[in-house]
Amino acid sequence: MARRPRIKRALVKLSGESFCTPGQRGIVAASTATVVDEIQPVVESGVQLALVVGGGNMVRGRDFAANPHIHRATADYMGMLATVINALALQDALESRGLPTRVLSAITMTSVCEPFIRRRAIRHLEKGRIVILAAGTGSPFFTTDTCAALRANEISADALLKATKVDGVFDADPAENPDAERFDRLSYQDVLTRQLGVMDLTAISMCMESKMPIIVFTLASAGNLAGVVAGEDIGTIITE
Repeated sequence: MARRPRIKRALVKLSGESFCTPGQRGIVAASTATVVDEIQPVVESGVQLALVVGGGNMVRGRDFAANPHIHRATADYMGMLATVINALALQDALESRGLPTRVLSAITMTSVCEPFIRRRAIRHLEKGRIVILAAGTGSPFFTTDTCAALRANEISADALLKATKVDGVFDADPAENPDAERFDRLSYQDVLTRQLGVMDLTAISMCMESKMPIIVFTLASAGNLAGVVAGEDIGTIITE
């Protein structure tokens, strides 16, 4: 029986690592196809879906923080361009399955994608198109997590869904500590006070101010995204 979505419009934050084999770099076709496998049934169920993509599989701005030859702002712009590369790859992968998709970039590059305009993004969603939001906020010193929080509010999403490598929020890195405790629910203040690191503090504060629910889950289990939008008990929910 098909899952009935409870979330009508969602913004999904995808890490750059979603596009490659764990521990590696670049774009791997099989990894990208797995992302599409998760997205397709959700969109076909009628959910309006916007995606914010990271660029960590290519370049992370913060990796250059100690580099005396590349300014942090320049490094962040490099990271933004990496997200555009991922967005274009994902767009073609989605459209190869017959899913209409638009890439909107915070940095204008009209030869390959549209500029981000809030009303245009919402109109694409209303027409049933998947909207991929690239180039972060368009400004340095902000992460793609902050971009996801900002765009979720701009498009009036019902929730911000953060896809990670682990199935929720833990009190320690479960890869390093097998006894790490997983949380089913957290408040925004819990995350801020304990600095749990699931998203940067600016993003959490922005969602707290606007009461935007955050659901943290993993794409590693098939069908998880569909389960999250259907309201199933998956991952960790962050609310008031």
